[in-house]
Amino acid sequence: MHCSVCGGSGTTDTPVLWPDLIRDWALAPHEAAYIDIQQGRRCAECGASLRSMVLATAMLAALTLPAPLDRHLPRSGARILEVNEAGTLHPLIAQAPGATYAAYPRVDMQALPYADASFDLVIHSDTLEHVPHPLRALSECARVLRPGGALCYTVPTIVERLSRRRDGLPPSHHGAPGDGRDDHLVITEYGADMWTEPLRAGFASVQIFARDYPAGLALLARR
Repeated sequence: MHCSVCGGSGTTDTPVLWPDLIRDWALAPHEAAYIDIQQGRRCAECGASLRSMVLATAMLAALTLPAPLDRHLPRSGARILEVNEAGTLHPLIAQAPGATYAAYPRVDMQALPYADASFDLVIHSDTLEHVPHPLRALSECARVLRPGGALCYTVPTIVERLSRRRDGLPPSHHGAPGDGRDDHLVITEYGADMWTEPLRAGFASVQIFARDYPAGLALLARR
């Protein structure tokens, strides 16, 4: 498998889930296994996680760039908004001259402080599940994109169930075991219908990219 970020080959695997999170999500053993791959499989050369690799594939398609991303993104000239750190891609995106970084929740994803049509590409990775009103956040991503612009993002997805909100359920947090930060609180657990949200938020089309399905999934939604 060639890394879409650096072009390297070879991966390493490190389990990342912990028992409380597996219990909170009610994950079957095979579901926990592919979520571990999503978060814990990394490029042996650049360290990009699997979710960063599949997100990079979506970004290359959005900007019609050849792989690998690290060679071509900094010279693309694209106006990019990165909402929260996009996993292991953050240092690379920061090198792009047209990149703007918005740290969530300090910058409210549900009310972005940018003018209409300010960007060619909006990126976020495993952030939307923590946002109280994800449709509002996606609508804001659409608003700040130019006509024809694209949104690329990932959410942790359990493909054999439908999405559900955790309203009324015990609090569950991502991050690390015992990490109870407010911005790590999970609001939405995403399932096979996750692709419908950008359409409901006003995007014209959605593509899904996969690496090691069902472990690595990324969405590309066009304005």
